[in-house]
Amino acid sequence: MSSSKNRREFLRQMGMYTLGMGMLPAVLAACGGAGTGSKDGKDSAAAGLAGAETAKELFFKISLAEWSFHQALFAGKMDHLDFAIRAKNDFDIHAVEYVNQFFKDKAKDKTYLGEMKKRCDDNGVKSVLIMCDGEGDMGDADVKKRLQAVENHYKWIEAAAFLGCHAIRVNAAGEGKPEDVAKAAADSLSKLATFGKDHSIEVIVENHGGISSNGEWLSGVMKTVNMPNCGTLPDFGNFCLKHTQPENNTPEAWAKIKCLDEYDRYKGIQELMPFAKGVSAKSHDFDAAGNETQTDFKKAMEIVKNAGYTGYVGIEYEGVNLPEDEGIRKTKELLLKVGRELA
Repeated sequence: MSSSKNRREFLRQMGMYTLGMGMLPAVLAACGGAGTGSKDGKDSAAAGLAGAETAKELFFKISLAEWSFHQALFAGKMDHLDFAIRAKNDFDIHAVEYVNQFFKDKAKDKTYLGEMKKRCDDNGVKSVLIMCDGEGDMGDADVKKRLQAVENHYKWIEAAAFLGCHAIRVNAAGEGKPEDVAKAAADSLSKLATFGKDHSIEVIVENHGGISSNGEWLSGVMKTVNMPNCGTLPDFGNFCLKHTQPENNTPEAWAKIKCLDEYDRYKGIQELMPFAKGVSAKSHDFDAAGNETQTDFKKAMEIVKNAGYTGYVGIEYEGVNLPEDEGIRKTKELLLKVGRELA
């Protein structure tokens, strides 16, 4: 589906879906932050992207978002525990961003988390953040549900701290008047960030569909919260405020979704960058020259650079026209190209 579809909505639409099922949700849903990118020891084409020396010239670092593998993971063709190793061995990316959907029942399982940590440590891979979905909305109008959502995220903050991440990504969604949702979200985020502070974890919000894809609205929420460990995760490709609904849950139906009301992505990125503690380089398709067809990466990265940001930019490929591996490589190649031009 288009970048307008966020993971929160994806989970609701696919509520019956479990990781144990053999279905393949090749949807362009979801949307959507610390590492380096250089050569790929296995693939000669990827090896030509750049060496470690080139990566050092960039004003940012490259990480890989696990959602880039959502098709393989949901289909059971890839194990979550192999994510970090694949990031390094297949793409020479040394920082990863997890998605809690793929180890949803393991948040408190120290043995499992310990294995994740060991695989990262053994391979020199940095755990950057955990993208959290399905735990409730920060802007829920129902106070009881909203406070429960806050508490539901405590375990992910603890898991993130255990893994060595710097943040968790949450959803500032909610139904109602924008000002009411903003007030509720600010209150929830303040409570969650207070808990996160005790664990040295940042709480970050992505433009993730609905009102949260309004950059002015979300930046206003950040100003209200006004806490150093609460910020944003600007996503290049998820600024759709309203979209059509799919006819069914097939990949083909999701791919036909159209955005009915889209916020200016470059304006949105600029509004969110002052609070950014991560950046998501969303990609779908590429033209013959290797440019992303929906987002001008150079324009977007210029905004990122002008904001003084030097942290992680996470590759998040969610296209369907290219295999996931190829989409990741093309996104990395484009980031390196743009990064060199802006260096």
